[in-house]
Amino acid sequence: MAITFSSAAAIAGTNNFDDEEDEPGEEIQSTPNLEVGEEREIFRGTGIRKKLLKKGEGWLFPCAGDEATVHYVGSLPDGTEFESTRSKGGPVVLKLSTPFFYPELDRAILTMNMGECALFTLPLSVKCNDVVESSIPPNSVVMFEVELISWISVKNVTKDGGVVKRILVRGNGLSYLSDLDEVTVKFSTKLPDGTIVVDKSSEAEIKFYLNDVLFSPAILPSIIKTMVEGEKVCVTIQPQYARDVVSDIPPNTTLTIDLELVSLMHVVDVSGDLMVLKKIMKKGEEGSSRPEDGLSVWIKSTGKLEDGTIFDRFGFDVDGGFQFILGEEQVITGLDIAAATMAKGEVSLLTIKPQYGYGENEFRGNLATVPSHSTLIFEIEMIDFIKGKEPWTMNLQERLQAIEALKECGNSLFKTQKYERALKKYTKALYMDEKPIEDAEARKMSTLKVSCLLNSAACNLKLNDFRVAINYCSSVLEIEFHNAKALYRRAQAFIETSDLDLAATDIRRLIETDPQNREAILLQKKLKQLEAEKNKKDSKFCANMFAETKKYTNQEPKKMEDGISNMKITSHNPPQFEEHTAGISNMMTRGDELTWK
Repeated sequence: MAITFSSAAAIAGTNNFDDEEDEPGEEIQSTPNLEVGEEREIFRGTGIRKKLLKKGEGWLFPCAGDEATVHYVGSLPDGTEFESTRSKGGPVVLKLSTPFFYPELDRAILTMNMGECALFTLPLSVKCNDVVESSIPPNSVVMFEVELISWISVKNVTKDGGVVKRILVRGNGLSYLSDLDEVTVKFSTKLPDGTIVVDKSSEAEIKFYLNDVLFSPAILPSIIKTMVEGEKVCVTIQPQYARDVVSDIPPNTTLTIDLELVSLMHVVDVSGDLMVLKKIMKKGEEGSSRPEDGLSVWIKSTGKLEDGTIFDRFGFDVDGGFQFILGEEQVITGLDIAAATMAKGEVSLLTIKPQYGYGENEFRGNLATVPSHSTLIFEIEMIDFIKGKEPWTMNLQERLQAIEALKECGNSLFKTQKYERALKKYTKALYMDEKPIEDAEARKMSTLKVSCLLNSAACNLKLNDFRVAINYCSSVLEIEFHNAKALYRRAQAFIETSDLDLAATDIRRLIETDPQNREAILLQKKLKQLEAEKNKKDSKFCANMFAETKKYTNQEPKKMEDGISNMKITSHNPPQFEEHTAGISNMMTRGDELTWK
């Protein structure tokens, strides 16, 4: 099945974590974990001390807003108890960071994990519940023995309290979702009296893409994006959002949704323009690297059309799978760039638009013909790939040979106008230069580096990435101050970015170094033409601007004079009013003559 989605929603969702606001929390002093029996101050300068009585389990801690189930016993330093849940027969649920009888206590609970028992010594710096405070002597410290039995994580999904999620069962995943991902869920929606109005929990699991604008209820994807695989939650929907979930409910009705994220499949925008999507059906080996450009990979793959017609299968009848070299145009572009993102053992479903497939061409597969402008579906398994040797594992001679080979390969690609592929070769060669080298070979390595930087700049000029080209040339000039090619290519890029003054500086330096440089002289001529055109446009703009200013200024005295002549003397005006306005009129006329004649 092809991966389909709303492009606008997908693009908006690729960075959805940037918009996510963290819940407010307490800044806890970073110190080693306490051992049983050890005591120390836990919030710098507050006087709050913690003594560990029993270690908890796991590495998770509650957050502000969570609902913690605890036992506590409050006592004075002499052992006198003034408050205890144990004597009342059962634990209590406290909403952390919400003021209760002792405001400092919930801050301390944030430092505990599941099952932990600790003794907190707290200064009496904040007013307590009156009943409790009456049993505590003035200016006394208090002590709380607290056992954190469990807690429910609470997340304010909409940030306004309208949709609140409580985690009932924690999931086993670590990564959250984006709009492109496909999820499988179960859920049911209930009224306050427990009546189920929507039940999707007992029937077949529901599978959909998070960016599906037609999915109902529309609030569900935003909740799911805060979950991990296997997580079960109870979501409280306040009335302002409830009608969007179930339309035919009474006004001011609160709903609850029991929701389980059964499974998920991450979808990756491989090409960066939504033209090649990779849905990960089976994850690859943990910690596996990714194949490198120019090295061999072995895959098994089945190619289909959108209607399900299989047009090709390869790698199944060969031991080890079908072999090809990444970045050498031995397969279609979409398959090539997707394979470069896969781990060993990974199985993925690719959806490849025509621009990255066979485009306008008809293709005769082994099993069927692919019409022009076809979207392709590939199920691909990464069997194995050759792992490239990392630069830091190479000796100096190996690195020099590798850089030279990459540079020559890039040059060949550049000559055939395959600029993007050439740029990859040069970039990889520059990456090889990161390890320090001895002085004896520094000159040769520097020469190779300058060559790759210059060629990278040339590629970016061809690809219209002028700012990047400028950066590459500047890197060369840091090594060789008067490098002619760097000055020339940077001047070209400056002209394209309309930085004519900077281009003029580079051309002047170039001609000072080599007065007979024909390319520099031609570029200088082009620059002078552009400067003349720019000056002409600037002059015309200034002339128009001053003409408008003159026209406006000429009109103002006339308007003021007309306004004064139209003034009417009423019985409320003093006798000298007429003489005064006439004087102003004469003055404005004289001013007009002085200004413009």
